[in-house]
Amino acid sequence: MTSTRRYERRSVEIGPLEVAGERVGFRAFATADSALVPRALAAFWDRHPGVLLSREEGLTPRLLDRPASGHLDLAIVSTTGRAPLDAYELHHLLDESLYVAVPADHPLADQGPVRLSQLADADWISGSTRPEGTLLDAALRQGFRPRVAHVVAEWTAKEGYVAAGLGVTLVPALAADSGRPDIVLLPLLDEGAPARAVYAATVRGRALSVAGAAFLGVLEEEVGRIGSPVAPVA
Repeated sequence: MTSTRRYERRSVEIGPLEVAGERVGFRAFATADSALVPRALAAFWDRHPGVLLSREEGLTPRLLDRPASGHLDLAIVSTTGRAPLDAYELHHLLDESLYVAVPADHPLADQGPVRLSQLADADWISGSTRPEGTLLDAALRQGFRPRVAHVVAEWTAKEGYVAAGLGVTLVPALAADSGRPDIVLLPLLDEGAPARAVYAATVRGRALSVAGAAFLGVLEEEVGRIGSPVAPVA
């Protein structure tokens, strides 16, 4: 079982950082780039316009390779993918609930929250042919193996497949605001709803720079503004 440490929110006043020598490198998984990362970037640059920020996007297992190499200050990661998190200090950001995206004319579209097992016979759209290590791990925990009909990596593309009636897909809360009008996002009612945790991961034993610590603080502030919706539990 992965051991994690949770940190209380901090409110640290840091003045504008000097340009010379101040830079922050970070990586983030794709869903965090939907809302959390751009809002944090805008807020950070508003306070510290002289700091150079470099960002890369990737899957959580790959994100964890780079901070340890010394090239990056932190990685914004999730518990999806069964990544080895034990070697990192995990600064808890939020617990993210999941939604099922269905076409607007789907029989369940107007029934409100659903149980994942109600879609056990559905065609699924996923980023991998196998559910293990993806959001569809939630289906395995509910006792059924989802039938992946289409492998699609990008969130907007997945939603396009759903809108065309080609299947359903899981959408995490951080990406829920970008939903299109011809699909419906249904919160899950499964007992022990399949929330995933989102962290800022830093290398254990390596102190963040002043700029890195300031960016982490802004991330935590923006999470509070976005909120952390949790689907209701039956």
